[in-house]
Amino acid sequence: MISAEHVQFYRDNGYIVVPDLVDAATLAELRRAVAGHVERARTVSRHDDVYDLEPSHRPDRPRVRRIKKPHALDAVFDRVMRSEAILAVTRQLIGPAVRLYGSKLNIKAPEYGSPVEWHQDWTFYPHTNDDVLAVGVMLDDMRLENGPLMVMPGSHKGPTWDHHADGYFCGAIDPDACPLDFSQAVPLTGRAGSCSFHHVRLVHGSAQNTSALPRQLLLYEFAAADAWPLVTGVSDLAAFDAKLLCGAPTVEARVVAAPVRMPLPPARGQGSIYENQTGSRKRYFEFDRKLEPARPLAPVK
Repeated sequence: MISAEHVQFYRDNGYIVVPDLVDAATLAELRRAVAGHVERARTVSRHDDVYDLEPSHRPDRPRVRRIKKPHALDAVFDRVMRSEAILAVTRQLIGPAVRLYGSKLNIKAPEYGSPVEWHQDWTFYPHTNDDVLAVGVMLDDMRLENGPLMVMPGSHKGPTWDHHADGYFCGAIDPDACPLDFSQAVPLTGRAGSCSFHHVRLVHGSAQNTSALPRQLLLYEFAAADAWPLVTGVSDLAAFDAKLLCGAPTVEARVVAAPVRMPLPPARGQGSIYENQTGSRKRYFEFDRKLEPARPLAPVK
């Protein structure tokens, strides 16, 4: 459990980092699973339902930047997703009933891992209310030099920024058209086994990994049970309820006033955020930025 002060920090700033939610043995198992999937990518030559590949990927030198829906590929990812340590914190932040929206594993291998431009997850999957967040399980130590997740504190309380270019959704904010001072971003650093929790409307991104250190971040997207998706809708209630991780299902969607921009017309580059963002006109993460590390929370007792 986290303290009331930690919960209030999340409410005010839109993120929180909690140390040591995943033990060393589980981390080792997760890393082995990731390594196995990367090895199997040798047989893949293009993006598919499992892999998003780095532009420099080759069969003799497999380079994967994302593994899609890892919870459906390997039991260890599903088990970590359902761990009481993670769900206990999530319940304190978005309520007693939690539903899975999706999962992904972003890999930034040493010295070439791709950046992700500034964006808000909310623009990809708006819901009837914004009690929605992403949990980032740090499989490696997250340091300033290996491209950690960076966030704009308090931006979850502001507008939903334009993520379109040339009339199409591109999943990225034009840094020149947005008044946010991105030099004030906070990097979410921490030792392996720590977890970040960030609000669905929080502006965030990450730079290229130019270090010799690996950077693997396992992400789970969770929503309150009474938050219903606006873009995809629900056509199969049984399948929707099967994604409930704790608490009781409901058919009463809670609706709150929150600024929504629909991700339509869809991005010209389909497949993942990396492909979506190829449609953006301007990029931010082309230069090294020196940022002060985030102040970590005290260990949870």
